[in-house]
Amino acid sequence: MSEYDALIIGAGHNGLTCAAYLAMSGLKVKVVERREVVGGAAVTQEFHPGFRNSVAAYTVSLLNPRIIADLDLAAHGLRIVERRAQNFLPAPDGSYLLTGEGRTHQSVAKLSTRDAERIGEFNSELETIADVLREFVLRAPPNIVEGFSFNALREGYNALETGNILRRLPVEQLRILLDLFTMSAGEILDRRFESDLVKALFGFDAIVGNYASPYTPGSAYVMLHHAFGEVNGRKGVWGHAIGGMGAITQAMAKSARLHGVEIETGNGVREVIVEGGRATGVILDDGATVRAHYISSNVNPKLMYTKLVPPDALPRPFLDRIGQWRCASGSFRMNVALSALPSFTALPGSGDHLTSGIIIAPSLGYMDRAYNDARMHGWSREPVVEMLIPSTLDDSLSPPGEHVASLFCQHVAPELPDGSSWDDHRDGVADLMIATVDRYAPGFAATVMGRQILTPLDLERDFGLVGGDIFHGALTLNQLFSARPMLGHADFRGPLKGLYHCGSGAHPGGGVTGAPGYNCAQTILRDHQAIFL
Repeated sequence: MSEYDALIIGAGHNGLTCAAYLAMSGLKVKVVERREVVGGAAVTQEFHPGFRNSVAAYTVSLLNPRIIADLDLAAHGLRIVERRAQNFLPAPDGSYLLTGEGRTHQSVAKLSTRDAERIGEFNSELETIADVLREFVLRAPPNIVEGFSFNALREGYNALETGNILRRLPVEQLRILLDLFTMSAGEILDRRFESDLVKALFGFDAIVGNYASPYTPGSAYVMLHHAFGEVNGRKGVWGHAIGGMGAITQAMAKSARLHGVEIETGNGVREVIVEGGRATGVILDDGATVRAHYISSNVNPKLMYTKLVPPDALPRPFLDRIGQWRCASGSFRMNVALSALPSFTALPGSGDHLTSGIIIAPSLGYMDRAYNDARMHGWSREPVVEMLIPSTLDDSLSPPGEHVASLFCQHVAPELPDGSSWDDHRDGVADLMIATVDRYAPGFAATVMGRQILTPLDLERDFGLVGGDIFHGALTLNQLFSARPMLGHADFRGPLKGLYHCGSGAHPGGGVTGAPGYNCAQTILRDHQAIFL
């Protein structure tokens, strides 16, 4: 039996972040990981001979700059480069939208002079609100506590500080903030713009990883969630980690180990040990017992509490509610090896647009139909596809003259309505996704030499993403901020003493941010310091 100050369940990016901060403060820390490699969903893998790519998570923007600096990730090999163009949206009629510095206004003006006059103001509004909300990313939201106690006083002060941050926004921007938290992206975008492609540019961010229509109330927040990011100090920009997303987590693991963290892979947690109402350790898959004063979970909270914690150790109301934790991304993930770059009918040949996020979803109506189609049939017959070709920015991923592409596809049902298994439909739906790209870039299908396919079931089996949910829980109003993962537990502390949440199921939610891991570490360190006061 081994004993540690802190044990982290899961070596995804948030678990590694949490471990590194705890070790930097002098705690003895161990991380245990079921898979043979660290990184969780942020890993790079050879999927076809000579071709490597980010397996699941595939692009960088939300990784918090403070975490990059504190863990000194650049010194451990992390290098992030910007896309040369940000997004490219081709339309069936041959028109297109290309965004990025020095490109957006001119491209929008070709579609709508009215929208060209408005898009700058809309982006500015989103950025102003995102600037304020960034201040909430690396801090615990106000937590709901019962009775009068020191914890109640502390949370009252936290709520007051939260209110003071929001008071910086003028009333009109507070109204916009309320709209973004409660309304559908489609309703907001229809009010602002007339061009389908301009609306689709923002609407895609509302449905990516979100099993919903852009007209679903609350989808506007998901759009806002994707506006928090930055790359190399430039806000609102997306980029690529040289070497793929695994370069991020490999750098994190190196930083953690440098500070003394012990990382064990290929040995997951079978059960959390609970004694006297407190989590005191874990039993690993190989039967070994590891004891620790603090246990921090980087797994989906629904998976954690329904599979790893003995049910009789949990309050029945908590167990019932966490069983209803909604997990649904509607995502189908592919990596493909290409013999040549695609050429799009709307913008033929090579160019900076091939370094961008290529979004095949020409209107909000297209996205809405994709969602409803998936609900009815299991997958949309005209799916939404975002394609990235990272080898245009990183020649380490593929042989000379050849390329790799990431296809992030929406919408597919996490569970098929006819009760069949995703294993029975994997290849057929993959063919559909490739054919969808081929309609906009004729000849694309013929260049595909190899492919890696991840259905929602594969994402759950391989990475613990319940229902294929890349966010560890839907970003809906009842699962955000003080309600993530549940009212009363937004302070990263679980219902059992000694058990904490450091994964994307905690505030501020999903994406490769590192923020939940950072926030959880600060909570554990405060609790640790209180013991010795």
